[in-house]
This record gives sequence, structure tokens and C-alpha cells, in this order.
Amino acid sequence: MTAASSLPDSAIRIRGLTKTYAGSKKAPPKEALKGIDLDIPRGTMFGLLGPNGAGKSTLINILAGVVKKTSGEVSIWGRDIDTRPRDARAALGVVPQEIVADVFFTPRESLEVQAGFYGVPADERRSDALLAALGLSDKANAYVRALSGGMKRRLMVAKALVHAPPVLILDEPTAGVDVELRRQLWEYVRRLNAEGVTILLTTHYLEEAQELCDTIAIVNRGQVVACEPTPQLLRRLDTRNVVVSPETPMATPPVLEGFEVTPRSGGAFSVTYRKGRSSVEQVLAAVRAAGVTIADISTEDPDLEDVFLALTYGDDAQGDPTKD
Repeated sequence: MTAASSLPDSAIRIRGLTKTYAGSKKAPPKEALKGIDLDIPRGTMFGLLGPNGAGKSTLINILAGVVKKTSGEVSIWGRDIDTRPRDARAALGVVPQEIVADVFFTPRESLEVQAGFYGVPADERRSDALLAALGLSDKANAYVRALSGGMKRRLMVAKALVHAPPVLILDEPTAGVDVELRRQLWEYVRRLNAEGVTILLTTHYLEEAQELCDTIAIVNRGQVVACEPTPQLLRRLDTRNVVVSPETPMATPPVLEGFEVTPRSGGAFSVTYRKGRSSVEQVLAAVRAAGVTIADISTEDPDLEDVFLALTYGDDAQGDPTKD
């Protein structure tokens, strides 16, 4: 086993990465990445977020060796993708967003073939252990085409791990997966991370990223607009919500000058204020001045969705943050 002192500090290191797709007679060239700089520390759970067309897929495809970069430097586990492309890819396991199934193989055969592609000796293969870890032991000899969508997705995770890579990319791994399967998958991913595997995660379930990731980078229009430890990123917004439950539920919340008011379920409403400019007492005074008798209140700090929207849609960017 490699001594810890010889391991790279950055599992993935990116400097000045650009990608421009060639144009055509009908469309001009498209600059998908505009000088990306990123360091993904070894052993972390790192989130990569961004709206539709932000450049996330292009970045991942460059790391996976599927797309050729235009310029810049990229190394995976200390291996430059230009000078040591095979070594760099060997350090990486990728679970793509699309389900890719070997429908005429069994899960065990699928893992054995994948291990063969990576040159893993027969006596070092972990096919049965991976199937067991991902809850697929009872399907080991069934045809892949007979598996459910969630089982196929778990099999894709197993395939990405056949060569024991130190870095694992999960591209929307829980898209279309039920709640229980999502929980099981994250338990396994946490276990992998605890064992030292670096995880790069893209997801549109922002609550997942907030709960799981040590550090989060947000990409918008081909550029990194934020890259910070998750708690620090959440402190970027100085807004807070006061949720008011009136004694008499209100179908339409009151209009409060200087505050943003949003209806909530059950006839309640929330009032958003800036912590540096107002206080809870001022909010409550405005609510009472509007003739509302308060039954109960609670406060909410901003979550990752609030930060994400502020950074990616606050400058009139177009797109839907729920789609990739």
C-alpha cells in the first residue's frame, strides 16, 4: 500500500481549464468552460453544482477522458491527463447520469468483464463483495435486463469500483431513485468516503449536497462562482426568515413595506429580512402594525437552495435549477 506521505494533497487539480465547442454554419462556437480552477482535496466529499448548461457535464467528461479540453491543466491523483492519460483514468471511477446496462450479462458477469477491461487479475477481483455491498447478491445470476432501474443504478456504482479507484465521480446518482434506495446508496457512499475514497458528487437534490458534502463548488456559465466549505457557503446570505402563524389563518398574507412576504401552508406566512439591516423585533412590529395577531413564530436560516439561486439566478441567468 502507498505510504500516506506520498499521496497527493489534491485528488483532482484543475488549472485554467477551457473548452470551446466548434461552431457550424447555423451556430457560433460555444465556450462551455472559461478558465476553471479547482482543487478537490483528497478524502473529501466534494459537491459540484450548477444550473442547466453551466458546464458540469463538460467538466466531468473531460475528467473521464470522453471530451478533449481546449486548454488548461488537469491532474487526477497526481497524474496529468495529457502526459499520463491511462494512469489518470485508472485512478477514477465514474457513475454516469444515464443508466448504461449490459442487458445480456448477469450482474456478476458484468463486473467480471469490467474488471477485465481495467486489467484486474482474476484472483484480485471483488465482484461478489461489491454485489453484496450494494444489495445485489440475490440478483448476481439474473440477467441485467430483468433488474429494476434502481438495481441497475446500483450495479453501475459497483462497475465504477471494480478497480478500487481512489476517486469516484457520482453524476446525479439518485435521479429517479426511490427514497429508501437513496438512503441505502448514501450509506454506502459515506462508508467509501470514510475508507478514504474521494467523492465528487453532482446532484440537483440540493438538500443532499448540503448534508453530505464537505465542500461545494457552484459553476455558472462555464465559471466557478463559489467554492467553499459548506458551512461557510451557507453563511454567504445575510437573510433570514421569520415564519408567522396568525391566530386567524390568512388566505392572503399582509403587505409589509421593506420586507418580502411569502405565503405558507395553513394560513401562515414568512417574512424575509436582512440581518444587517433589520431584526426580528422590527419584523414582528411590522406584522402587528398590519393588524395581525400572532399565535406563533419560528425563524429559518438560509439553506443551500437559497445560496444556489442567489449565485446562479440572481444575475438574470436563464434556466431551471431543477434540470441538468
